[in-house]
Amino acid sequence: MPVLEATMTPKSAHEAALHNFDLAANELNLEPDVREMIKYPERILEVTLPVRMDDGHIHRFEGYRVQHSTARGPGKGGIRYHPNVTLDEVKALATWMTWKCAVVNIPFGGAKGGITCSPKDMSQIELERLTRRYAASILPLIGPDQDIPAPDVYTNSQTMAWIMDTYSMTKGYPIPGVVTGKPISLGGSLGRNEATGRGVFYTTLSALEFLKIPVKGAKVVVQGFGNAGSIAAQLLHEAGAVVIAVSDSKACIFNSKGFDIPKLMAYKDKTGQVLGFPSSEEIQPAELLALNCEILVPAALENSIDSNNAPSIRTKVVAEAANGPVTPDGDAVLESKGVFLIPDILCNAGGVTVSYFEWVQDTQHLFWDTQDVYKRLEHIMKVSFGDVLKIHRDHRVPMRTAANMLGIGRVAEAIKIRGLYP
Repeated sequence: MPVLEATMTPKSAHEAALHNFDLAANELNLEPDVREMIKYPERILEVTLPVRMDDGHIHRFEGYRVQHSTARGPGKGGIRYHPNVTLDEVKALATWMTWKCAVVNIPFGGAKGGITCSPKDMSQIELERLTRRYAASILPLIGPDQDIPAPDVYTNSQTMAWIMDTYSMTKGYPIPGVVTGKPISLGGSLGRNEATGRGVFYTTLSALEFLKIPVKGAKVVVQGFGNAGSIAAQLLHEAGAVVIAVSDSKACIFNSKGFDIPKLMAYKDKTGQVLGFPSSEEIQPAELLALNCEILVPAALENSIDSNNAPSIRTKVVAEAANGPVTPDGDAVLESKGVFLIPDILCNAGGVTVSYFEWVQDTQHLFWDTQDVYKRLEHIMKVSFGDVLKIHRDHRVPMRTAANMLGIGRVAEAIKIRGLYP
């Protein structure tokens, strides 16, 4: 049965996650009993969230929290606010978080949360009411030793502060370790904001070194100029790479000579978009992905690259800053073209790694300086890249399968050692 499942064409994000699980599990010759214990989520909570809007009416939202695995430690995963959030998507993201935490060998399991909403159309007060209602609704599942939320798409440190405060009010004393990605003043970690993009940068440098491609002068295309994409672009720019195209949710822009990334980041902070940046040319999304470059950084949402647009991609390295940006069918095309893929559960694991650092600092009530955080993060990302690369070369499997083999193998080992209760 598992072999048959691995050859299916997935139709959803969760099916894609299960498809990739089966590919790796088959390579590991994982026993059927262990597969049954680690493949599917442990807990799924779906909540209805009535919220009083600013005009006085009550609007009902749907929210989710999924704990995929707590075999290696507390659940860990972000909360996203987006109109397209579905339970299927949250299950997939929780699954990927399990393998991601195991790939970088931090003692967390995988979880994820989300609310189906349009945050850009809501006031700050409405977002606070929604967040506190959601936090109260998932209260039985979360805690510093149980399940630790973090920011994700359209959530931020303020969102985490509201969750931390709501949780702490029910306990009667402050519990900063219930979430990560908090403001520094509430126990957040230095370096957390840029952690995902910095992890993308470290793994990309490792890939370029392996492929013997100089970073200086390497052309870079970034799909999704948000937190992770912009930070990765900035660091690559500082290292001598040339960022020739970027996109956000509104437009794609191009400059063959490359952008001044700090100025572009300042422009977006001021205007809320990249469109209109001086010396830029607007191009279509399909054109952006088809640009000739050394490094393509998909940093938007999942399923951005599939079998339809993958044939037009002309890059040497795809660095997955987003979760699940390439579908399994797209993977096959990129593999056939000889594109080197840095899979999401490795490439963008910098965020959860520094979230772990934050949790440790909150627990110890002892905080590190920024350079200490960067040094620890760089070490973990480069060691993890080397671990995945070794499996890729020794077993002659795609990098995504290699990363999944590493993560799944570590979770399977934990399950075997712990046994089955009762």
